[in-house]
Amino acid sequence: MESNSEKSSLRKTLLEKRDSTSFDLIKIASRQIQTNLEKIDEYKNAQSIAFYYPIGSEVLTQDLMLKILSLGKEVLLPKVIGEDLEFRKIKDMNSLEKGNFDIMEPKDNCEKAEKIDVAIVPTVGISPDGSRLGYGHGYYDRFLSKVDVVSIALTYEKQIVKSVPSDQNDVKIDWIVTEDRAFKAQ
Repeated sequence: MESNSEKSSLRKTLLEKRDSTSFDLIKIASRQIQTNLEKIDEYKNAQSIAFYYPIGSEVLTQDLMLKILSLGKEVLLPKVIGEDLEFRKIKDMNSLEKGNFDIMEPKDNCEKAEKIDVAIVPTVGISPDGSRLGYGHGYYDRFLSKVDVVSIALTYEKQIVKSVPSDQNDVKIDWIVTEDRAFKAQ
């Protein structure tokens, strides 16, 4: 149980730090993060990419999704089904509606993804070894534990911490991308 209270405390601190960022700075950092993400070969060569739709002060992903759609590649977004995430293809932003947690997710008529090359994962905090701190619901850990996919966390440099308390259900992330750099988790 120790790890859970440590996680909650760290999550609260990191969310306060992230939420204090102005929207203008979020837009600037998100553009720099997009530029750094596009340097990763696995991302550039991917044909089907699972994204998240940003909430609050998360790194913005809308421009990334629009660019991938314009390249004729598959953009996949999660739909919460019970305790799991089911990724579905979207054709444009009109394929989305408000779902669980007031997050935009694919409408019911969107086709289920057959293949995912890369998963872009939302992050509250992360350590250089790829230990990720999410919102505490475990959706992404459950999803990542069931698929063979390159996982990439988009985060602000200030969200990288020395270590994240973890347990056996936590899945490490392959790549970390910030406004300053993109690096493979060690």
